[in-house]
Amino acid sequence: MTIYSRRTLLSAGTAACVFGLPQIAEAAPTIKLPTDVSQRDAATITAVRTKSPVIAMTFDDGPHPSLTPALLDMLKARNLRATFYLIGNRVVTWPDIVRRIADEGHEIGNHSWSHPNLAKLSNAKVLDQIDRTSDAIFKLTGRPPVTFRPPYGSFTRSQRLMLYKNRNLPTILWSVDPQDWRRPGSNTVKNRILKGARSGSIILSHDIQKGTVRAMPGTFDGLTGKGLRFGTVSQMMGWPLWQNRQFRAVSGRSKS
Repeated sequence: MTIYSRRTLLSAGTAACVFGLPQIAEAAPTIKLPTDVSQRDAATITAVRTKSPVIAMTFDDGPHPSLTPALLDMLKARNLRATFYLIGNRVVTWPDIVRRIADEGHEIGNHSWSHPNLAKLSNAKVLDQIDRTSDAIFKLTGRPPVTFRPPYGSFTRSQRLMLYKNRNLPTILWSVDPQDWRRPGSNTVKNRILKGARSGSIILSHDIQKGTVRAMPGTFDGLTGKGLRFGTVSQMMGWPLWQNRQFRAVSGRSKS
């Protein structure tokens, strides 16, 4: 398995399967933040303190063969950037969509290979899920993900610290959750996001849900109307734009 070293110094799920998509590994537990995230560490991020009114829209579980391209069209029409947390077995199934995400200036994050509940797995199996996905994304885009989001948010503090130590990948959780995986309807998804969003918010959503994608035009316009600007997760954290970063493959552990 290829592991990556960064040349630039770093600072600092869904409940239902969609027809035609590779199978998600197991039924989803309730999506909620782990109870220990109040313990501050560089390995875990739920929101970012920013001096400017910036938010990060994030989309999990893709790519989807039709919904993700439709979402990309919406973002392109508005000149907005988002962050996509992709599942590895879907990355290799729809490589052209993955390349399009990267080519249009969005960030790609790691969301595991097969969407299991990682809290139930050994460290070795966790790293295998993550490394396979990073490798697949690297082969398609020329760069690996620099952040990770666990399926269902299910990832213990010890696992988050282990991942940060071994792969330099911070775990990105969220501060706004519209619970779109429950399919509450497009207006509800939009209203929940608009109500919860503020400077530094990381907004969780899923681009394999039709209702979510339908909610996005009004959501994007509503967030912009509130004076909020869009950035990728890395940008909001003060890191270089993902597309501008340089990486090299090395053997052994990842080094900063």
